[in-house]
Amino acid sequence: MGIIFSGIQPSGSLTIGNFVGALRRFPELQNENKCYFCIVDEHAITVTQDRLKLRDNIRSLAALYLAAGIDPEKSTLFIQSEVSAHTQMAWILQCNSYIGELERMTQFKDKSEGKEGVSAGLLTYPPLMASDILLYNTTLVPVGDDQKQHIELTRNIAERFNRKYNDIFTLPEPHIPEHGARIMSLQDPTRKMSKSDENLKATIFLLDEPKQIEKKIKSAVTDSEGIIEYDKENKPGISNLLTIYSSFSNSSINQIVEEYQGKNYGTFKQDLADVVVNSLTPLQERYQKMYQSEELDDILDRGAEEASQVANKMLKKAKKAMGLGRVHLKR
Repeated sequence: MGIIFSGIQPSGSLTIGNFVGALRRFPELQNENKCYFCIVDEHAITVTQDRLKLRDNIRSLAALYLAAGIDPEKSTLFIQSEVSAHTQMAWILQCNSYIGELERMTQFKDKSEGKEGVSAGLLTYPPLMASDILLYNTTLVPVGDDQKQHIELTRNIAERFNRKYNDIFTLPEPHIPEHGARIMSLQDPTRKMSKSDENLKATIFLLDEPKQIEKKIKSAVTDSEGIIEYDKENKPGISNLLTIYSSFSNSSINQIVEEYQGKNYGTFKQDLADVVVNSLTPLQERYQKMYQSEELDDILDRGAEEASQVANKMLKKAKKAMGLGRVHLKR
């Protein structure tokens, strides 16, 4: 039985890409592992946030976790800022991190490029992420290929601490799905679908209304050939839509291509919209019930308490290993 930690930022509405790549897979993981699912709101403030939107996004994300099938009896769901050990451990790990390795992180380079000034938090984001992971003796971290660098740095920091002080940290491994579908932008299918895309027509959000989903899919970029086939290099638009169709149905891409031989893009897009809407409707209904309920607060309260008990034990070990605090004299 492994220990899994996964965190998602409440910095905007989740997309169908987030759902297919991560959220949908979590319920399976909790059946065979001890899982900690965290709303990493402290990561979100490395860039400026609207406080009211942030609070709404935090609650919304918690409700989505549960609507997607996270069982609070099997997993621990909590908000990062409600477990103080995360930031305390992050400072300890910052003191065991090197500026050079933090500056080499792809995310820092991407977000700081062309800007006159960036927050220190953006630079020290990785030690906070390492703190999230290491506090729970995590063995597996579900990530995409673009996050492997963070797991490698987490391992490096943990190994460095273990060598210098005491062997207390478990070294986590990335858990990358073997056949993970990568959902691309509807308007630029050479780029990954993003919740921060300024072009709202490019992204389908999990909480979009049926008409919005239909409109976005119908306006998705394809090509002038009108032939429904999978060719990622030469036909990225229709290939992306085929990937979405396959991800939300029980059909393989080859089966879908065969089914739509001789049919036009208009028919295909309408059917795809119906498939996505029908798949998301039950999730949206569960979400609405959970978002408005007191049960959600009870689950988060319990999750913060459970997470704190585990995290505080590891924090105490790290402090002791480094010589922090005082020794109580025997009386």
